[in-house]
Amino acid sequence: MERKSPIIRVGVIGTGRFADECHIPCILSHPNAKVVAVCGANSKSLAAKYGISSAMTNYHELCSREDIDAVTIASANSDHADHAVAALTHGKHVLCEKPLAVSIAQAELMTNTASKSNKIHFTAFTFRYNYGIRSLRKRLANGEIGTPFLARIQYDRWDGLTRGPSEQPRNHNQPIHPGMLENLGSHLFDISRHVLGPIGAVIGYTMSIPHSHAPTLAPDSISNVPDDLVGAWMKHTNGVHNQIFISRITPPFAPLGYLEVVGTEGALKASLSRGGIDFIKRSTPSFPEWTDLQLAPEASYGEPTALRRMIHGYLNACISGQLDPEIDASFHDGLAAQYAMSSLLKSQKVGSWTDVQSPA
Repeated sequence: MERKSPIIRVGVIGTGRFADECHIPCILSHPNAKVVAVCGANSKSLAAKYGISSAMTNYHELCSREDIDAVTIASANSDHADHAVAALTHGKHVLCEKPLAVSIAQAELMTNTASKSNKIHFTAFTFRYNYGIRSLRKRLANGEIGTPFLARIQYDRWDGLTRGPSEQPRNHNQPIHPGMLENLGSHLFDISRHVLGPIGAVIGYTMSIPHSHAPTLAPDSISNVPDDLVGAWMKHTNGVHNQIFISRITPPFAPLGYLEVVGTEGALKASLSRGGIDFIKRSTPSFPEWTDLQLAPEASYGEPTALRRMIHGYLNACISGQLDPEIDASFHDGLAAQYAMSSLLKSQKVGSWTDVQSPA
């Protein structure tokens, strides 16, 4: 007789846009999961919207509940450490949004606590769940473009000047406009490391333009100024050089971001998105025009399906007791991205390449 998977009972911390648009609906779409409680300033309205039985404002009370197995954290970046440590200390599995924290000290505390807990710890790096990125990673491993030697990521747009709704925080206590390094840099350092291996050193800079209404920063923000543009080079330990350009103040070079990897026999390019734009393309010296390669039908739906796959990946790990090492990110991966961001800021101060620490 086939055994049924257990029902994972989840508490959601954070009641902003991302909890509403991603965490709660994606958990509810999993056949073996339910949301038991939601915690935050808007918990009552969010609980009523989704038929959740318990609305709370005290995260300690949520984390101590015996009828909760797992927690997802969609709160302000500056609160991630407090919320994750509380959940892990009470024996809960934890998914935390990126960036893992706003300082190295916080990220190390979270990772050390997670390592001692014997519970699932999961960093929400959505780009890993794009079909194009998964295909690119496999094709590299199979030697399809020879030996990789160069990579580049472009992710730019105008919305830093329009102040549109896309920049709203995931929690009402979060600064409205965190810097691009904090908002997107952790994603890009992680996907670089995930696809191309550990990062050995980095050099880069950040740039900010004057705004008529500057945001209020968290007291321990990753950087002291909410940057509008980030440029960086990194050296992976396998010899690949990688260039990153992130901006919210320049016209988009492409509909959305992408990762391009160049090898001795060709190049591959894959989109970086929540799944709404998902592709992989190939170019070779003999046929330089970019050619689309086939992906799963879901890649063409035009919907943010990578978010659902990510949340389901976490829930499946809670059920099985282990992450999928081919795709899922732990707190160790979140910490690795934190180290890379910190090294970039240090390199800007000293004006030279800066080594990137690896998680223990």
